[in-house]
Amino acid sequence: MGEGRIKVAVGSDDNYSIANFVVNYLKSKGYEVILAGSLRTGKPEPWPDVGLEVGNLVSSGAAKYGIVICYTGTGVSIAANKVKGIRAALCVDARTAQGARLWNDANVLALSARLLSEELAKEIIDAWFSIQEPDRSELANIAKINELEAIR
Repeated sequence: MGEGRIKVAVGSDDNYSIANFVVNYLKSKGYEVILAGSLRTGKPEPWPDVGLEVGNLVSSGAAKYGIVICYTGTGVSIAANKVKGIRAALCVDARTAQGARLWNDANVLALSARLLSEELAKEIIDAWFSIQEPDRSELANIAKINELEAIR
């Protein structure tokens, strides 16, 4: 379930069919989607700009979570992680997505347009949103990441 109207910023560097599928799937689950990058402009956008745009939407509180998509998912993940407070994780399967939320408190999901099928996208998204809060045993490790971020 979409748990009310949780806002999710979704950005892609190109108009991939899988990116549009992700947007529509999120909407069908009840999430409010904020479009970024190519999904907003309708034309290819630089992947660093997309990662930063989505990262800033999440960091500012305009969205609770973000999803970034580029050909490999790597570039948008790197760019999003440059934004203070963002923990972007490149996930290629449901277990990794679940673990990123559970153990790392990731708030931006990075996806590969090259690898992602519609069925796999559903599995990853469902696993990501199945975790409501991080594992309490990992809170000290998550705090260490916040400390590292504060010294840069």
